[in-house]
Amino acid sequence: MILRPNYIEDLKPFIDKPQVKIITGIRRSGKSVVLRLLKEELLRRGIKEEQIITLNFESFVYSELTKAQKLYEYVKEKIKNSQKYYLLLDEIQEVEQWEKAVNSFLVDFDVDIYLTGSNSHLLSSELATYLAGRYVEMPIYTLSYKEFLDFRNHYFKEKNIDNSFVHFLRFGGFPVIHTADYSEETAYKVVYDIYSSVILRDTVQRYKIRDIELLERVIKYAFDNIGNTFSGKNVADYFKSQQRRVDVNTVYNYLNALEGAFILYRVPRYDIKGKEILKTLEKFYVSDVSIIYALMGFRDRMISGILENIVFLELKRRGYNVYVGKFGTNEIDFVAEKRNEKIYVQVAYKLENQETVNREFGNLLAVDDQYPKYVVTMDEFWKDNIEGIKHLYITDFLSRETF
Repeated sequence: MILRPNYIEDLKPFIDKPQVKIITGIRRSGKSVVLRLLKEELLRRGIKEEQIITLNFESFVYSELTKAQKLYEYVKEKIKNSQKYYLLLDEIQEVEQWEKAVNSFLVDFDVDIYLTGSNSHLLSSELATYLAGRYVEMPIYTLSYKEFLDFRNHYFKEKNIDNSFVHFLRFGGFPVIHTADYSEETAYKVVYDIYSSVILRDTVQRYKIRDIELLERVIKYAFDNIGNTFSGKNVADYFKSQQRRVDVNTVYNYLNALEGAFILYRVPRYDIKGKEILKTLEKFYVSDVSIIYALMGFRDRMISGILENIVFLELKRRGYNVYVGKFGTNEIDFVAEKRNEKIYVQVAYKLENQETVNREFGNLLAVDDQYPKYVVTMDEFWKDNIEGIKHLYITDFLSRETF
């Protein structure tokens, strides 16, 4: 098992703290592995095996525990004394009214609780009601570029992979894809199966969606517009042009469901001058670029949006709140903020001519502040920086320790 140290390091400060730790992310992104690594960390700290109660609700072994009362009774039987116990509950959303059980554990026992879930709406109003101020969320993402290199080195002893970024770009970051020597066709089949499971279990069933064909059309529209601003009205207007009448609210409900299942991330626009978040024309990015290929095939014409998607996910992994920047009539791909930090990032495929250079650097030069600014491309040999704005080859950007 390969360590994903960043996530364990993020968890360590919260071990034995009163908050419920909620680990969220798309299916097969590595949440269960993080729980196993956490268990190893607890054992290293001298916690006895019998004090750690681990349940995976996707396993048939625990199929009778998918009601809150049954889960409570099971855990109550396992707690034999007044020692502290550690509850590691995997895919908790499979348990009906799980919030009530978790709240009761906190009230009745001396426990440290860790949950994983494949739906962002675990942190919905119901949870807030029961656990207000008593939980922290830790999102898990598919592999970063650096983690991808670790996987390739571990499984295939590849320390220096030729065209490593191209391989990462074409195969994406689902960990399972990098544990075996898959062809592209086979890899996309594996990813498609993950995608199908997410659509069925975390979208269609959870949100009781009836028009699956319309849902698939919305997904394909979103995927085809990765990196472009659009809204639910844009989608509805598109379907209208295809002689398909669709209610705007239905489109928003479907997009909301896809966000809930971590298939899509919504990125709002931010007015840099007015310092306010705008409510129209957001962008959407996918949780892993391989999902696009699995559904629609690899298309060279999408390369700019795909590169943006990869940079967006890297910023999210590093804990940034990410926005699309609006500065007058200019657009900046990403404004990323974290506590007192802020960076601006423009992403392009290649700096092919002076017009492209002027556009990508010019949008950043117009913003007159002292925060770091980057232009990120696949131009490996273009080395110039312009008036303090740094150009970085994309792997250099993804591999930086700090921005």
